[in-house]
Amino acid sequence: MLISQALQSSRQIANELVDFETFDNALNKGQPPLPLFRDTLKSAAAILTERFIAGRAATELVFARSHLIDKIIVRAWHLYFDKKEKDIALVAVGGYGRGELHPASDIDVLLLLRDEDTAYKEAIESFLLFLWDIGLEIGHSVRNIMECADEAEKDITVATNLQESRLLTGPKDLFEAQRALSAPNKIWPGPAYFRAKLNEQEKRHLRFNETAYNLEPNIKEGPGGLRDIQMIGWVAKRHYGVDTLHELVDQDFLNEQEYKTLHEGQAFLWQIRFGLHVLTKRREDRLLFDHQRALAKQFGYKDTYKKLAVEQFMKQYYCTVMELSRLNEMLLQLFKEEILYADDSGEPVKINKRFQTRKGYLEVTYDKVFQHYPFALLEVFLIIAQQPEIKGIRANTIRLIRDHRYLIDSSFREDIRCQSLFMELLRQQHGITHELRRMNLYGILAAYLPAFNNIVGQMQHDLFHIYTVDEHTLRVIRNLRRFTVKEFANEFPLCSEIIQTIPKQELLILSGLFHDIAKGRGGSHSELGTVDALEFCQQHNLSKYDSNLVAWLVRNHLLMSSTAQRKDISDPDVVHEFAVQVGDLHHLNYLYLLTVADIRGTSDSVWNSWKDSLLKELYHATRRTLRRGLDNPIRQSEYIEETQNQALVLLQQQDIPTDEVLALWDKLGNEYFLRYNPDEIRWHTQAILQCNENELPLILVRESRGGTELFIYAYNRRHMLTNITTTLEQQGMNIVDARIFASTSDYILDTFLMLDSNSEPIKTESQMNELKEHLKHKLQTSSDELTPVNPHLARQAKHFKFPAEISFENDSTNNRTIMHLKAYDRPGLLSRISAALSTCKIQILSAKIATYGERAEDIFYISTMDNEPIRLQSDFDCIDKNLHELLSD
Repeated sequence: MLISQALQSSRQIANELVDFETFDNALNKGQPPLPLFRDTLKSAAAILTERFIAGRAATELVFARSHLIDKIIVRAWHLYFDKKEKDIALVAVGGYGRGELHPASDIDVLLLLRDEDTAYKEAIESFLLFLWDIGLEIGHSVRNIMECADEAEKDITVATNLQESRLLTGPKDLFEAQRALSAPNKIWPGPAYFRAKLNEQEKRHLRFNETAYNLEPNIKEGPGGLRDIQMIGWVAKRHYGVDTLHELVDQDFLNEQEYKTLHEGQAFLWQIRFGLHVLTKRREDRLLFDHQRALAKQFGYKDTYKKLAVEQFMKQYYCTVMELSRLNEMLLQLFKEEILYADDSGEPVKINKRFQTRKGYLEVTYDKVFQHYPFALLEVFLIIAQQPEIKGIRANTIRLIRDHRYLIDSSFREDIRCQSLFMELLRQQHGITHELRRMNLYGILAAYLPAFNNIVGQMQHDLFHIYTVDEHTLRVIRNLRRFTVKEFANEFPLCSEIIQTIPKQELLILSGLFHDIAKGRGGSHSELGTVDALEFCQQHNLSKYDSNLVAWLVRNHLLMSSTAQRKDISDPDVVHEFAVQVGDLHHLNYLYLLTVADIRGTSDSVWNSWKDSLLKELYHATRRTLRRGLDNPIRQSEYIEETQNQALVLLQQQDIPTDEVLALWDKLGNEYFLRYNPDEIRWHTQAILQCNENELPLILVRESRGGTELFIYAYNRRHMLTNITTTLEQQGMNIVDARIFASTSDYILDTFLMLDSNSEPIKTESQMNELKEHLKHKLQTSSDELTPVNPHLARQAKHFKFPAEISFENDSTNNRTIMHLKAYDRPGLLSRISAALSTCKIQILSAKIATYGERAEDIFYISTMDNEPIRLQSDFDCIDKNLHELLSD
């Protein structure tokens, strides 16, 4: 529905909401105004909500509410001001001035005075109080004409609000005088206004990481949101004097199809915003997880085999804001050319027969370039990457690129010129990420790579990925490119060092481009993506080796992270198995870089120093294994002997008696020396031997391996582990790794690697000492009763709960049982698991903790209290029952 039709329909709706003839009669007969106005507003709001839920378009309802408020507020005005007042007027400003009011929108008004307000002060106060009492959320200012002009000159926001002002009641000459003093020929002329608004938009976009693809987007302030549409309207009105966006069509700034896209996008966002206000009963512009499912249902989306209703809804949202972002960019570029460069358009500087620059912006040499040279649709992006001094693309060329996307078909993709241009772009030293983003925005990337089109706007409905799949993919590529920039070498020194050894970085970029390209299709996205990647490489004439390398990286892009986080990488057998899968140092280097870039591209909170340390440890261990030779794996006994010898040297340097060291080590068992490195063994051994029995528990704390390392040596007693984990979790510590051992003399040697609530190690010695003393006090005074942490679920988390999945396998080699647990992550999870196992008289020998957003995928190595694998079905049933009970809330 066009705006003119919506306005006409909205007036009819407003008249249907309230019978104003009956209302006025009741008011004239002396019915108390307060309950009359308040009840009328409540009734009208309920009807508006009913109509929205019944399927009425928000484009009608926002105008209808504005018409309704006009009628109400003017009648309220006349309770306190004479209709013939000549020196005061009531003016709607801002969104209300445009006639757009969502259910919980602020109602912004200006009480415009000719001079000072002394004569009206009491009436103004009473009027505003009455509006609040009847339930209207009023934003108001009281100013005379000169004050309006002065404030507008100082503050562009005030100037913008006044620009959208609308007289509700009062003397028209007063209103027109204010408009004249705030006009562009007086303050904020077009060029200055445009520059200020452009700077305002750039700062606003930065607050949202310059992407519209956050999983909980702000539909008003975020890139591609309603504010971007308003930005276009504000500039057009200020500079060209147009009142509607459609008038930009007459000015040749928009064509009819672009206006339709702009209007339909605004209508869709209005529908969401209206729904948010109805759902939350307040002003809410954030499309939170709490609301996405409810709105998807309200708008009629249905779950399918491949996609949830909420994913379909959000995909439409992301595709809509992408189109709006593209139109916003194109129109702002047009405004730059017409407003800032109107007097000096610049002489063209020819690049080739297809392209030239003008005032630093790239443009086609004539309008039919893409018809005559379709490959120029890719060449344009390569030119900008090769010439970083180019500021951007001129608006008319942006439009031509968009209008000629239809030329990108199978014959285009098979054209050797197009294939060469695309690969050459990926080989550039600068600008790859920026131009791939531009290609995505203009729809060229999805046209050239049809598989990529499937992931544009594809939501990943979890807490692990905070971006859509296409945005995540481009961030992974950005991360890979960042490793090559010298200025950022201090961020990831190892990655910066390794990438200098990569002979063909375009293969790394391709693996990043394809690693998630099959998300959302059903089945294994790694396997399906491998097929797409291999087909692309072969089509683009990459060598067999290079093609297979890219395909291998796509297929195995999760291998290194899953090995590091789910397996015991201190075990030489685990490292050897991983090394066999990798094969050689060349593959290891590519995989390590892709893994770091991938994890960092999921969200800012997922990457931390612990994961950094874990991946480095696996990288270096695998590199050593590869150098030793895959056919010459280190034997376990050899590994233990080497570790003990290195630890013994460190202890001898501290003058620790060797006989005492060996006597202690005899009680620890081989597993201990497989799980700890020589420095950790030195740390533990020295402290234990220097500690008296009456000083137990011995608690050591230090920063290590990207986290805070806590070591506890104490006499074992029932529920000990539960009390330790409960205490740590109550102190806000997140346990990311746990190694639990018991000596033959029944002492525990437990190590926990922890991060604080900000996913950082504890920074100060005083904090470490405070934690140590608190834990020691708890362990010395606690009883044998179980007191697991009572979890408090975060707002976002409540929408991703799922039942726990528990499975077991027998590890006969190490005489233990391995329990795999997938559960909803929450505070106190580990203490609850420990409590459940302790109730069943099962002990945890060690644990691998891995968290992926809302999912905890942990592995526990467990045994009976007699240090035997679990064999009885009754024990398995007990564990299953207790875990499900403790993890069900």
